[in-house]
Amino acid sequence: MGTYVMLTKVSPESMASPAKIKNLEEEVKARVKRHCPQVKWIANYAVLGPYDYLDVFEAPDELTASRVATIVRSFGHATTETWTAIPWAKFRTMVDELAA
Repeated sequence: MGTYVMLTKVSPESMASPAKIKNLEEEVKARVKRHCPQVKWIANYAVLGPYDYLDVFEAPDELTASRVATIVRSFGHATTETWTAIPWAKFRTMVDELAA
């Protein structure tokens, strides 16, 4: 499984009330669970800055990670940026192999 980091910025309209935020979260969560059951959520954060949320998850491949981002955007309330994340230990092993 690969590790992915997704940054999400939501529209002001979708954050008009706490109830709207809660409902949107529940709908997105249910749709991801239904269409991407193999995805494992590692961490979720509300963040300050240009994005509103940062999610870290594991997915079997980049197509599944893209599916998660597409589901989030499909509600019409958000833009996303998704990155592949390499665990430090794996990166260090690769560096060690190159240094040998």
